[in-house]
Amino acid sequence: MHPENKHEKIILAPIHRVTTGDRILWSILAGLLLTGIALWVYQFIEGLGVTGLNRPVYWATYLTNFVFFIGLAHSGTFISAILRVAGQSWRAPLTRAAEAITLFSLPFGVAAILADMGRPERIFNVLFFGRYQSPLLWDFTAVGLYLLSSMVFFYLSLLPDIALCRDRLTDVPQWQQKMYRVLALGWQGTPEQFHRLERVLDGMAIFMTMLVVTVHTVVSWVFGMTVQPGWHTALIGPFFLLGAILSGTAAVVIVLSILRKVYNLEKALPVKLFNSLRKLLITFTLGWIYMIIAEYLTAGYGNMTEEMHVVQDKFTGDYALLFWGMVVLVFILPLLIFIFKGKNNIGWMVFASVLINIGMWIERYIVLVPTQVSPRLFHEMAHAKYFPSIVEIMITVALFAGMALLYTVFTRFFPIIPLWETAEELPTGELSHQPATTQG
Repeated sequence: MHPENKHEKIILAPIHRVTTGDRILWSILAGLLLTGIALWVYQFIEGLGVTGLNRPVYWATYLTNFVFFIGLAHSGTFISAILRVAGQSWRAPLTRAAEAITLFSLPFGVAAILADMGRPERIFNVLFFGRYQSPLLWDFTAVGLYLLSSMVFFYLSLLPDIALCRDRLTDVPQWQQKMYRVLALGWQGTPEQFHRLERVLDGMAIFMTMLVVTVHTVVSWVFGMTVQPGWHTALIGPFFLLGAILSGTAAVVIVLSILRKVYNLEKALPVKLFNSLRKLLITFTLGWIYMIIAEYLTAGYGNMTEEMHVVQDKFTGDYALLFWGMVVLVFILPLLIFIFKGKNNIGWMVFASVLINIGMWIERYIVLVPTQVSPRLFHEMAHAKYFPSIVEIMITVALFAGMALLYTVFTRFFPIIPLWETAEELPTGELSHQPATTQG
């Protein structure tokens, strides 16, 4: 038994065929990914000397990618779990697209860490010989638990729709039908099954809400638990968390708009859903600028010598262009667009969301590099400089290409909008979702 959904044909339409355009896109993305893997092998053989990393700048582009991808991963948890706990039922059509961002960004965040290691096999030392006094092990544990939990949460919410594909898509290749039969785990869609699934997802949503707060806070503590200027602040945890949710939500807007256009999902993804996300982004943008002001006002007012070296580098020094560009990209332009142009205009919302994610990548970069250029000890002796090499740049491109490849392949084999969660009525006799409480 499957719940009736008036948009079922529209949502299932992209799954019936793989087009020539898909194959060309996948080939390009796969080529970029393979290029990055080849360069990583080259880096492994030649050593980290092929990168721009040096003493004292030992964390830079790769770690920026790690923090950025983990931040993107918060999109699925926020849309699916936190808004589920808050009872915001308008989120239902957006959940799977957001959850897929989480699932496909986390592995590449981990890959960025491996790329940063000159001896990546030593990651097993953290697993077998790590000590919990180290924030690195906290990070390893939190990210690993988050990846495992996200996979379970994603799969459970996808299960009824896999079964629906098994029963509805009789014209797809035999191997694809067999895949659906295996993955469906014998799901029959009885009222009891839907009731148990809802209870499990509600329980996991509460757990995932706590976990998402923990994960990015722990990621920030890898830096914050040091005594380096610009890092050693109690604000770094909530600052990283808010930035992660901001960039993740902006990524959801970008991805949904592309899917809406390419797969003709205008009816299933109406403009009012984007307006709801727009309101959230306005709130998160204001929260982000509050954190920026609070952080730098505290550091500037304290006027500690080591802290002021970093502040001056960002405000008026070598990193001023990046810092003020970040403020314009994350706060000024998006806020103006959301208020004056964004309502009921998906194109402007997407443009603002792209600016936010570019700015948030820069924000992670200038959190990392200026502090290491101006270390607490021997600042006058350091005179460090850092510029990413072509190896780092291409591996970064490969990471984003790999995530895009997994995402685009997924959308051709599974419904990107949850059919059972957006159905008018579940077999239990209960409405699967109520009218949206937040309208644009």
